[in-house]
Amino acid sequence: MTETARSEPLIDGAALLDEVEAFHRRFNVFPTEHAYVAVALWDAHAHLMDALDGTARIAFLSPEPGSGKSRALEIIETLTPRAATTVNASANALFRFVSAEESTPTLLFDEIDTVFGPKAGGNEEVRGFLNSGYRRGAKSLRCVGDGSDQKAGFFPSFCAVAMAGLGSLPDTILTRSVIIRMRKKAPNEKCEPYRRRIHEKQGHALRDQLADWAATVQDEIAQAWPEMPEGVTDRPADVWEPLLAVADAAGGHWPERARAACIALIKAAAEGDQASLGVKLLTDLRDRVFCGVDRMPTAAILEVLLQLDDAPWDDLSEDGQSSKPLTARALSKLLSQYVRPDNSPIKPRGIRVGSTTPKGYYAEDLSDAWARYCPPPPGESATSATSATPQVNGGESVAEGLLETRHMFAETDTRTLRSVG
Repeated sequence: MTETARSEPLIDGAALLDEVEAFHRRFNVFPTEHAYVAVALWDAHAHLMDALDGTARIAFLSPEPGSGKSRALEIIETLTPRAATTVNASANALFRFVSAEESTPTLLFDEIDTVFGPKAGGNEEVRGFLNSGYRRGAKSLRCVGDGSDQKAGFFPSFCAVAMAGLGSLPDTILTRSVIIRMRKKAPNEKCEPYRRRIHEKQGHALRDQLADWAATVQDEIAQAWPEMPEGVTDRPADVWEPLLAVADAAGGHWPERARAACIALIKAAAEGDQASLGVKLLTDLRDRVFCGVDRMPTAAILEVLLQLDDAPWDDLSEDGQSSKPLTARALSKLLSQYVRPDNSPIKPRGIRVGSTTPKGYYAEDLSDAWARYCPPPPGESATSATSATPQVNGGESVAEGLLETRHMFAETDTRTLRSVG
């Protein structure tokens, strides 16, 4: 027998993943074909934690109950190694659970919205556990012992984690996750009822086959550097690297399907992503306020922002809690989190408007933040000539030139530039 023949896996990885996907299809109705691919790969990657430098969290989220999230976790539980489901757990319990296991467990969080929902108080320690544990070697320092006999010890947090819940999750967790946005079954969508006494054994049989296959490809996975689809970099690449490594090791149609799923689910996550308030502000300033001009008084900026029907600026306060419109002070506070090209905080400066110098902002001060944080700008059709934005250029009002289109007029005193649509 040749060395090549001896090294070939005895288990057909592609066929096994097909069986895992088919098992999910019996009991789960996922929103897209790509979701089945991602979940099957995730199940397999949980068996390869000892060979991987990182793990992808997977999050099943929906706006309403009864969308199949918990059932997805039930099926995953049958297919993954040392699976443990929890609805709520303290950070200390999680650290101790992971460290107590002889090998890396698979942690399944159901009703994750009760951990991070509006009434949960943030749960920063649990968030820290989930954030840190996606990388091998992640540990947290904790005190252990009884009474005054306390000693510091390091506890690992690296393990595979699947989550299910209503609404959304903190951004720091979402960016480390493959996101499956679940929905209620349509009348024409059917699946088998799951009966644990019957079907759990079938899932466990597949789980054991996955473990056997994983043992044959462990060394290959440990040395793998899967090729990423074009444009997939940074954190999304970290998330998908272990799943693509599994797909490449399985072969067959899985490498192609995995990369198609990678692109589709990253795009869907980006489209559903809720940008931070600061990024929303920067984007609105670029696309709906400045619109190519080089400076704007604060009063004019606020007037435009507060007239945007699809923006939050008329329902904020300076602490972001009560219902008050955005103020000059709150605007300054939000923008000061970002820096100018010279790395100094963005701050209002004097702007020459006629014979006066009200405070305002310069496009050149915002340019670096726009380039770094905002999504690509809209097409060239979104020009200043079609906007209802009061515009000041070179210290003079230019709004008079737009009167013929009835989009605006301007006052060049220190009070405001008013817009009429």
